[in-house]
Amino acid sequence: MLNGASGWMIFSFFVAGCLHEFLKPENIQKTAIGTKKISGVFYATVTGMFIPICSCGTIPLAISMYYSGVYLGPTLAFMVSTPIINPIALLLAFGMLGKRIAIIYLITGFVAPMIIGIAGNRLAGDELHINMDGDTEAIQLESAKTGFWEKLKTGMTWSFTDLSVTISKYTVSGMLIAGLIFNSVPQTFIQEYLGNPGFVSLLGITVVAALMYVCAVGHIPFIAALVASGASPGIAITFLMAGAGTNIPELLTISRTIGKRAMLIYFSFVVILSNIAGYVANRILLPGFKPVLDYDQTKKSINLANHMIISMPEWVQYLCSFILIGYACVSLYRWIVSLTRAKETA
Repeated sequence: MLNGASGWMIFSFFVAGCLHEFLKPENIQKTAIGTKKISGVFYATVTGMFIPICSCGTIPLAISMYYSGVYLGPTLAFMVSTPIINPIALLLAFGMLGKRIAIIYLITGFVAPMIIGIAGNRLAGDELHINMDGDTEAIQLESAKTGFWEKLKTGMTWSFTDLSVTISKYTVSGMLIAGLIFNSVPQTFIQEYLGNPGFVSLLGITVVAALMYVCAVGHIPFIAALVASGASPGIAITFLMAGAGTNIPELLTISRTIGKRAMLIYFSFVVILSNIAGYVANRILLPGFKPVLDYDQTKKSINLANHMIISMPEWVQYLCSFILIGYACVSLYRWIVSLTRAKETA
Protein backbone atom coordinates (compact mmCIF):
# COMPACT_ATOMS: atom_id res chain seq x y z
CA MET A 1 0.00 0.00 0.00
CA LEU A 2 2.75 2.43 0.95
CA ASN A 3 4.85 1.61 -2.11
CA GLY A 4 1.92 2.35 -4.38
CA ALA A 5 1.48 5.87 -3.00
CA SER A 6 4.94 6.92 -1.77
CA GLY A 7 6.41 7.97 -5.12
CA TRP A 8 3.45 10.17 -5.95
CA MET A 9 3.49 11.65 -2.47
CA ILE A 10 7.14 12.69 -2.76
CA PHE A 11 6.35 14.25 -6.13
CA SER A 12 3.31 15.95 -4.58
CA PHE A 13 5.48 17.40 -1.83
CA PHE A 14 7.57 19.11 -4.51
CA VAL A 15 4.49 20.52 -6.26
CA ALA A 16 2.95 21.50 -2.91
CA GLY A 17 6.08 23.48 -2.02
CA CYS A 18 5.76 25.41 -5.27
CA LEU A 19 2.05 26.07 -4.67
CA HIS A 20 2.73 27.20 -1.11
CA GLU A 21 5.30 29.78 -2.14
CA PHE A 22 4.01 31.02 -5.50
CA LEU A 23 0.26 31.08 -4.71
CA LYS A 24 -0.16 34.08 -2.45
CA PRO A 25 -3.36 34.33 -0.33
CA GLU A 26 -4.06 37.87 -1.49
CA ASN A 27 -4.00 36.67 -5.10
CA ILE A 28 -6.00 33.48 -4.52
CA GLN A 29 -8.73 35.32 -2.65
CA LYS A 30 -9.35 37.40 -5.77
CA THR A 31 -10.09 34.26 -7.79
CA ALA A 32 -13.08 31.91 -7.77
CA ILE A 33 -11.32 29.19 -5.73
CA GLY A 34 -10.73 31.73 -2.94
CA THR A 35 -14.46 32.38 -2.55
CA LYS A 36 -17.73 30.49 -2.12
CA LYS A 37 -18.54 30.79 -5.81
CA ILE A 38 -19.66 27.62 -7.58
CA SER A 39 -17.21 28.44 -10.35
CA GLY A 40 -14.36 27.85 -7.87
CA VAL A 41 -15.66 24.34 -7.17
CA PHE A 42 -15.98 23.79 -10.92
CA TYR A 43 -12.38 24.80 -11.65
CA ALA A 44 -11.05 22.61 -8.83
CA THR A 45 -13.12 19.64 -10.01
CA VAL A 46 -12.03 19.86 -13.64
CA THR A 47 -8.39 20.33 -12.64
CA GLY A 48 -8.52 17.24 -10.43
CA MET A 49 -10.12 15.17 -13.18
CA PHE A 50 -7.00 15.53 -15.35
CA ILE A 51 -4.43 14.55 -12.69
CA PRO A 52 -3.83 10.74 -12.59
CA ILE A 53 -2.56 10.26 -9.02
CA CYS A 54 -3.89 8.31 -6.06
CA SER A 55 -5.76 9.80 -3.12
CA CYS A 56 -2.72 9.86 -0.84
CA GLY A 57 -0.75 11.69 -3.50
CA THR A 58 -3.56 14.23 -3.67
CA ILE A 59 -3.31 15.07 0.04
CA PRO A 60 -0.17 17.26 -0.07
CA LEU A 61 -1.51 19.21 -3.05
CA ALA A 62 -4.94 19.81 -1.53
CA ILE A 63 -3.57 20.71 1.91
CA SER A 64 -1.11 23.14 0.33
CA MET A 65 -3.94 24.74 -1.66
CA TYR A 66 -6.01 25.07 1.51
CA TYR A 67 -3.13 26.60 3.47
CA SER A 68 -2.59 29.05 0.61
CA GLY A 69 -6.10 30.46 0.86
CA VAL A 70 -8.34 28.15 -1.22
CA TYR A 71 -11.82 27.74 0.28
CA LEU A 72 -12.86 24.38 1.71
CA GLY A 73 -15.35 23.63 -1.09
CA PRO A 74 -12.81 23.72 -3.93
CA THR A 75 -10.31 21.89 -1.72
CA LEU A 76 -12.72 18.99 -1.09
CA ALA A 77 -13.80 18.95 -4.74
CA PHE A 78 -10.18 18.61 -5.79
CA MET A 79 -9.61 15.84 -3.22
CA VAL A 80 -12.60 13.90 -4.57
CA SER A 81 -12.19 14.32 -8.32
CA THR A 82 -8.44 13.61 -8.49
CA PRO A 83 -8.44 10.01 -7.22
CA ILE A 84 -11.89 9.06 -8.54
CA ILE A 85 -11.47 9.80 -12.23
CA ASN A 86 -8.76 10.71 -14.73
CA PRO A 87 -8.21 10.20 -18.49
CA ILE A 88 -6.37 6.89 -18.01
CA ALA A 89 -9.02 5.42 -15.70
CA LEU A 90 -11.78 6.57 -18.07
CA LEU A 91 -10.02 4.94 -21.02
CA LEU A 92 -9.69 1.64 -19.17
CA ALA A 93 -13.32 1.83 -18.04
CA PHE A 94 -14.40 2.30 -21.66
CA GLY A 95 -12.42 -0.74 -22.81
CA MET A 96 -13.07 -3.09 -19.88
CA LEU A 97 -16.54 -2.06 -18.68
CA GLY A 98 -18.17 -0.73 -21.81
CA LYS A 99 -19.34 2.61 -23.18
CA ARG A 100 -22.46 2.95 -21.06
CA ILE A 101 -20.73 2.36 -17.72
CA ALA A 102 -17.86 4.63 -18.80
CA ILE A 103 -20.31 7.46 -19.59
CA ILE A 104 -22.04 7.08 -16.21
CA TYR A 105 -18.61 6.94 -14.58
CA LEU A 106 -17.59 10.20 -16.30
CA ILE A 107 -20.81 11.97 -15.29
CA THR A 108 -20.63 10.87 -11.66
CA GLY A 109 -16.90 11.66 -11.57
CA PHE A 110 -17.81 15.26 -12.35
CA VAL A 111 -21.13 15.67 -10.53
CA ALA A 112 -20.08 14.09 -7.21
CA PRO A 113 -17.08 16.41 -6.58
CA MET A 114 -19.24 19.40 -7.52
CA ILE A 115 -21.90 18.41 -4.98
CA ILE A 116 -19.30 17.73 -2.27
CA GLY A 117 -17.55 21.03 -2.96
CA ILE A 118 -20.80 23.00 -2.76
CA ALA A 119 -21.74 21.13 0.43
CA GLY A 120 -18.34 21.94 1.91
CA ASN A 121 -18.92 25.64 1.30
CA ARG A 122 -22.42 25.47 2.79
CA LEU A 123 -21.96 23.16 5.79
CA ALA A 124 -18.47 24.05 7.03
CA GLY A 125 -17.75 26.32 9.96
CA ASP A 126 -14.49 28.00 10.88
CA GLU A 127 -12.54 25.64 8.65
CA LEU A 128 -14.31 26.99 5.56
CA HIS A 129 -11.53 29.50 5.06
CA ILE A 130 -8.32 29.21 7.03
CA ASN A 131 -7.38 32.18 9.17
CA MET A 132 -4.27 33.58 7.54
CA ASP A 133 -3.46 35.53 10.71
CA GLY A 134 -3.64 32.44 12.91
CA ASP A 135 -0.89 30.69 14.81
CA THR A 136 -0.62 27.67 12.52
CA GLU A 137 3.00 27.64 11.42
CA ALA A 138 2.29 25.77 8.22
CA ILE A 139 0.20 28.57 6.73
CA GLN A 140 2.55 31.45 7.38
CA LEU A 141 3.63 32.68 3.96
CA GLU A 142 6.43 35.05 3.07
CA SER A 143 5.15 38.50 2.20
CA ALA A 144 8.45 40.02 1.13
CA LYS A 145 9.31 40.10 -2.55
CA THR A 146 11.99 37.55 -3.36
CA GLY A 147 13.48 36.03 -6.48
CA PHE A 148 12.34 32.85 -8.20
CA TRP A 149 15.08 30.58 -6.85
CA GLU A 150 14.75 31.97 -3.35
CA LYS A 151 11.01 31.33 -3.44
CA LEU A 152 11.60 27.81 -4.74
CA LYS A 153 14.12 27.14 -1.97
CA THR A 154 11.75 28.48 0.69
CA GLY A 155 8.88 26.41 -0.69
CA MET A 156 10.92 23.21 -0.76
CA THR A 157 12.16 23.85 2.79
CA TRP A 158 8.60 24.25 4.02
CA SER A 159 7.29 21.24 2.10
CA PHE A 160 10.09 18.79 2.95
CA THR A 161 10.53 19.83 6.60
CA ASP A 162 7.06 20.84 7.86
CA LEU A 163 4.31 19.58 5.53
CA SER A 164 5.98 16.22 4.82
CA VAL A 165 6.52 15.45 8.51
CA THR A 166 2.90 16.26 9.38
CA ILE A 167 1.29 14.38 6.50
CA SER A 168 3.63 11.35 6.63
CA LYS A 169 2.71 10.84 10.28
CA TYR A 170 -0.95 10.42 9.40
CA THR A 171 -0.38 8.59 6.11
CA VAL A 172 1.99 5.94 7.49
CA SER A 173 -0.06 5.37 10.64
CA GLY A 174 -3.27 5.31 8.60
CA MET A 175 -1.89 2.70 6.22
CA LEU A 176 -0.73 0.63 9.18
CA ILE A 177 -4.26 0.75 10.62
CA ALA A 178 -5.80 -0.06 7.23
CA GLY A 179 -3.43 -3.01 6.77
CA LEU A 180 -4.28 -4.37 10.21
CA ILE A 181 -8.02 -4.03 9.58
CA PHE A 182 -7.85 -5.64 6.15
CA ASN A 183 -5.77 -8.56 7.41
CA SER A 184 -7.97 -9.05 10.48
CA VAL A 185 -10.90 -9.84 8.18
CA PRO A 186 -10.67 -13.49 7.08
CA GLN A 187 -9.56 -13.58 3.45
CA THR A 188 -11.81 -16.58 2.83
CA PHE A 189 -14.81 -14.43 3.73
CA ILE A 190 -13.84 -11.73 1.24
CA GLN A 191 -13.12 -14.29 -1.48
CA GLU A 192 -16.44 -16.05 -0.91
CA TYR A 193 -18.30 -12.74 -0.80
CA LEU A 194 -16.78 -11.42 -4.00
CA GLY A 195 -16.88 -14.87 -5.55
CA ASN A 196 -20.68 -14.70 -5.53
CA PRO A 197 -21.16 -11.33 -7.24
CA GLY A 198 -24.89 -11.82 -7.44
CA PHE A 199 -25.02 -11.33 -3.65
CA VAL A 200 -22.72 -8.31 -3.57
CA SER A 201 -24.72 -5.25 -2.50
CA LEU A 202 -23.94 -1.60 -3.13
CA LEU A 203 -23.39 -0.97 0.58
CA GLY A 204 -21.30 -4.15 0.85
CA ILE A 205 -18.98 -3.15 -1.98
CA THR A 206 -18.63 0.27 -0.33
CA VAL A 207 -17.33 -1.39 2.83
CA VAL A 208 -14.96 -3.59 0.81
CA ALA A 209 -13.76 -0.52 -1.12
CA ALA A 210 -13.05 1.36 2.10
CA LEU A 211 -11.00 -1.55 3.45
CA MET A 212 -9.03 -1.97 0.24
CA TYR A 213 -6.42 0.57 -0.84
CA VAL A 214 -6.73 1.14 -4.57
CA CYS A 215 -5.06 3.65 -6.86
CA ALA A 216 -6.76 5.76 -9.48
CA VAL A 217 -6.22 3.14 -12.20
CA GLY A 218 -5.44 -0.23 -10.61
CA HIS A 219 -9.00 -0.90 -9.46
CA ILE A 220 -10.48 -0.95 -13.00
CA PRO A 221 -9.40 -4.54 -13.89
CA PHE A 222 -10.61 -5.79 -10.50
CA ILE A 223 -14.10 -4.40 -10.84
CA ALA A 224 -14.25 -5.41 -14.52
CA ALA A 225 -13.60 -9.02 -13.53
CA LEU A 226 -16.28 -8.75 -10.83
CA VAL A 227 -18.86 -7.43 -13.30
CA ALA A 228 -17.90 -10.09 -15.85
CA SER A 229 -18.57 -12.69 -13.14
CA GLY A 230 -22.13 -11.50 -12.67
CA ALA A 231 -22.08 -8.38 -10.46
CA SER A 232 -24.46 -5.57 -11.37
CA PRO A 233 -23.20 -2.50 -13.25
CA GLY A 234 -24.09 -0.37 -10.24
CA ILE A 235 -21.46 -2.27 -8.25
CA ALA A 236 -18.85 -1.00 -10.72
CA ILE A 237 -19.89 2.66 -10.36
CA THR A 238 -20.03 2.48 -6.56
CA PHE A 239 -16.63 0.83 -6.31
CA LEU A 240 -15.04 3.20 -8.83
CA MET A 241 -16.07 6.11 -6.60
CA ALA A 242 -15.77 4.73 -3.08
CA GLY A 243 -12.67 2.63 -3.73
CA ALA A 244 -10.48 5.52 -4.76
CA GLY A 245 -12.22 8.24 -2.76
CA THR A 246 -12.26 6.70 0.72
CA ASN A 247 -9.30 5.33 2.61
CA ILE A 248 -8.13 5.63 6.19
CA PRO A 249 -4.89 7.58 5.57
CA GLU A 250 -6.71 10.27 3.63
CA LEU A 251 -9.58 10.57 6.11
CA LEU A 252 -7.18 10.72 9.05
CA THR A 253 -5.11 13.45 7.39
CA ILE A 254 -8.16 15.57 6.52
CA SER A 255 -9.42 15.25 10.10
CA ARG A 256 -6.15 16.36 11.67
CA THR A 257 -5.06 19.06 9.22
CA ILE A 258 -8.39 20.67 8.30
CA GLY A 259 -10.94 19.44 10.82
CA LYS A 260 -13.26 16.62 11.79
CA ARG A 261 -16.27 18.32 10.26
CA ALA A 262 -14.53 18.62 6.90
CA MET A 263 -13.61 14.92 7.07
CA LEU A 264 -17.21 13.95 7.90
CA ILE A 265 -18.55 16.06 5.01
CA TYR A 266 -16.07 14.42 2.67
CA PHE A 267 -16.62 10.84 3.83
CA SER A 268 -20.40 10.92 4.23
CA PHE A 269 -21.04 12.52 0.85
CA VAL A 270 -18.66 10.15 -0.97
CA VAL A 271 -20.42 7.13 0.56
CA ILE A 272 -23.93 8.46 -0.04
CA LEU A 273 -23.30 9.70 -3.58
CA SER A 274 -21.44 6.53 -4.61
CA ASN A 275 -24.40 4.40 -3.52
CA ILE A 276 -26.91 6.71 -5.22
CA ALA A 277 -24.86 6.61 -8.43
CA GLY A 278 -24.72 2.81 -8.26
CA TYR A 279 -28.49 2.60 -7.72
CA VAL A 280 -29.16 4.95 -10.66
CA ALA A 281 -26.80 2.92 -12.86
CA ASN A 282 -28.71 -0.26 -12.04
CA ARG A 283 -32.02 1.43 -12.82
CA ILE A 284 -30.72 2.62 -16.19
CA LEU A 285 -28.81 -0.47 -17.31
CA LEU A 286 -30.87 -3.29 -15.78
CA PRO A 287 -32.39 -5.55 -16.86
CA GLY A 288 -30.64 -6.62 -20.03
CA PHE A 289 -27.13 -5.54 -19.15
CA LYS A 290 -24.37 -7.66 -20.68
CA PRO A 291 -20.73 -7.36 -19.60
CA VAL A 292 -18.27 -6.19 -22.24
CA LEU A 293 -16.07 -9.09 -23.26
CA ASP A 294 -14.60 -7.71 -26.48
CA TYR A 295 -11.02 -8.95 -26.17
CA ASP A 296 -9.64 -6.85 -29.04
CA GLN A 297 -11.21 -3.62 -27.78
CA THR A 298 -10.09 -4.29 -24.21
CA LYS A 299 -6.57 -5.11 -25.32
CA LYS A 300 -6.31 -1.88 -27.32
CA SER A 301 -7.53 0.18 -24.35
CA ILE A 302 -5.08 -1.48 -21.96
CA ASN A 303 -2.16 -0.99 -24.34
CA LEU A 304 -3.01 2.68 -24.85
CA ALA A 305 -3.45 3.22 -21.11
CA ASN A 306 -0.11 1.55 -20.38
CA HIS A 307 1.59 4.08 -22.64
CA MET A 308 -0.01 6.90 -20.63
CA ILE A 309 0.77 5.51 -17.17
CA ILE A 310 3.98 6.67 -15.52
CA SER A 311 5.30 3.68 -13.60
CA MET A 312 8.07 4.10 -11.07
CA PRO A 313 10.80 1.45 -10.67
CA GLU A 314 10.45 -0.76 -7.63
CA TRP A 315 13.63 0.57 -6.02
CA VAL A 316 12.25 4.13 -6.31
CA GLN A 317 9.02 3.03 -4.63
CA TYR A 318 10.92 1.46 -1.74
CA LEU A 319 13.18 4.51 -1.41
CA CYS A 320 10.20 6.85 -1.28
CA SER A 321 8.47 4.58 1.24
CA PHE A 322 11.51 4.63 3.52
CA ILE A 323 11.59 8.43 3.23
CA LEU A 324 7.95 8.66 4.34
CA ILE A 325 8.61 6.25 7.22
CA GLY A 326 11.60 8.42 8.18
CA TYR A 327 9.40 11.50 8.23
CA ALA A 328 6.87 9.65 10.40
CA CYS A 329 9.66 8.70 12.82
CA VAL A 330 10.79 12.34 12.99
CA SER A 331 7.23 13.33 13.87
CA LEU A 332 7.10 10.64 16.55
CA TYR A 333 10.41 11.86 17.99
CA ARG A 334 9.14 15.44 18.12
CA TRP A 335 6.01 14.27 19.89
CA ILE A 336 8.04 12.38 22.50
CA VAL A 337 10.30 15.41 23.05
CA SER A 338 7.31 17.71 23.51
CA LEU A 339 5.80 15.32 26.06
CA THR A 340 9.10 15.14 27.94
CA ARG A 341 9.39 18.93 28.06
CA ALA A 342 5.78 19.24 29.20
CA LYS A 343 6.45 16.83 32.09
CA GLU A 344 9.60 18.70 33.05
CA THR A 345 7.72 22.00 33.03
CA ALA A 346 4.95 20.50 35.16
